[in-house]
Amino acid sequence: MAYATNIQTTAQSGLVARLNAAIVALRAHSARRRVYKETFRELSALSNRELCDLGLSRSEIRRVAYQAAYEV
Repeated sequence: MAYATNIQTTAQSGLVARLNAAIVALRAHSARRRVYKETFRELSALSNRELCDLGLSRSEIRRVAYQAAYEV
């Protein structure tokens, strides 16, 4: 008994590979930006007292949001 299989493996050309890499990079950037904006918005909504309880001042919100989004 013989089986016929049709397996197609397509090597990505230079243009397609670069386009896919650009799309992946754009999605990663969008996801990081979303984390930054959400963290910034949530911390900004806290009162000064609540921020103090967390050990933060209002001037540190941008740095903390950046660290949450862009640093590992």
